[in-house]
Amino acid sequence: MKKLLSIIGFAIATLSMQSCATQLRIGANIGVQPYWGPAGYDHVEYYYLPDIEAYYYVTTHQFVYREGGNWIFAASLPPRWANYDLVHGYKVVINEPKPYLHFDEHRVKYAQYKNWNQHQEIIEERHSEPKYQYHWHDDGQHRDDRRDHH
Repeated sequence: MKKLLSIIGFAIATLSMQSCATQLRIGANIGVQPYWGPAGYDHVEYYYLPDIEAYYYVTTHQFVYREGGNWIFAASLPPRWANYDLVHGYKVVINEPKPYLHFDEHRVKYAQYKNWNQHQEIIEERHSEPKYQYHWHDDGQHRDDRRDHH
């Protein structure tokens, strides 16, 4: 009887661990994060870009910025930020729904990162790590072959 209870307990523990691992895989979204996103985050909803006071919504690959008092969702930045360097600009990870509704708070809280001149490691730089070999690229494709990046 003791042996049977041990086997049942082991089976329950194993199933429980598999369930947790599955939940972690579902929660990760590294494959949809852009190559210029900061490395080290398994799940990201939005990036806040302090230099231009805008957001990037990872799920839909859209920038979110103010235009005439309204929040605009667009696949690219407006012409006024055409030369903005996404690779070298600082990105703040924000995992909350509709963070742009808290824009005034974010602008103050992350003001020290505006014109940040220290290096922030990006996903592109970690391409040799298996979890970073598959990510979103600007041309709308998922990339897993590092040699075809320009």
